[in-house]
Amino acid sequence: MSTDRKLNPVNLPAGIEAEYTPGGALILDGKLCAKLLREEVRLEAQHLTDVVGRSPGLAVIQVGEDPASSIYVNNKKRACEAANIRSFSYHLSEDATLKDVLDLIESINNTPEVDGILVQLPLPKHISEQLVINAIDPGKDVDCFHPLNVAALFGRNQKFLPCTPAGVMEILRRYRIDVAGKKALVIGRSNIVGKPMALLLLAANATVTVAHSKTVDLSSACRNADIVVVAAGQPGLVGADDFNERAVVIDVGINRVGRKVVGDVDFKSVADKVAAITPVPGGVGPMTIAMLLRNTLTAFKEHNDL
Repeated sequence: MSTDRKLNPVNLPAGIEAEYTPGGALILDGKLCAKLLREEVRLEAQHLTDVVGRSPGLAVIQVGEDPASSIYVNNKKRACEAANIRSFSYHLSEDATLKDVLDLIESINNTPEVDGILVQLPLPKHISEQLVINAIDPGKDVDCFHPLNVAALFGRNQKFLPCTPAGVMEILRRYRIDVAGKKALVIGRSNIVGKPMALLLLAANATVTVAHSKTVDLSSACRNADIVVVAAGQPGLVGADDFNERAVVIDVGINRVGRKVVGDVDFKSVADKVAAITPVPGGVGPMTIAMLLRNTLTAFKEHNDL
């Protein structure tokens, strides 16, 4: 095991300190980055509330009684309150119809106090997620799921960035990890993480490859990459033998194995080899809600010509 530090970032922003694993990998602390970002949002929201006369508002819609969804909704509500963002909660029963959901969204679209709308997924099987997403005002689509906002990712005039991929880019930015010119591999092609992640890396001038379940010789693709974002939803998908020593590894996976929460990367072995890595938990996950708050603040500023 080497104890040499393979990556020594300089001029780190205030609040960020370089910490390393015993093997010399820089720990990319998403929990710390999220804390700093949420404080930045809180201060700006407080200032703009004094200017405008109202605080930013985020509406969260939950349909059904899924326990995990209830936890996520409560987490977002608490995060809003801590960030000077007003939270509006809407809870429809499991047997709500598509029309019920669409009527509620139309009403919230026309509520001036609400700047952002988030529909907690998954929805009950009888309700079309795409039709629900399509009904959200694109200017309030702080999850960046609406087709118009997804299409904007191909250009340069995005109002919002998808929360998890944007959270990854923010971690890299705060740790002064330059993406331009690097070979980046995204493992996973979901509409929520994989595909938009590839677009954001491409926009940052990385040379991007996307791998998925049909990719031949995934290990070789990993070993050839400078930056690897793993978002496949498969615990322990990649290990130490799959990476080179200069790799920056971003683990987006959140998997429950017994009573433990683990990522898609075998952290213990990989952290002894690579240059930098995000832990799970405490890596990308906290950044997702932090970016949601920032998107809500962005929408508030847009709605008030700020």
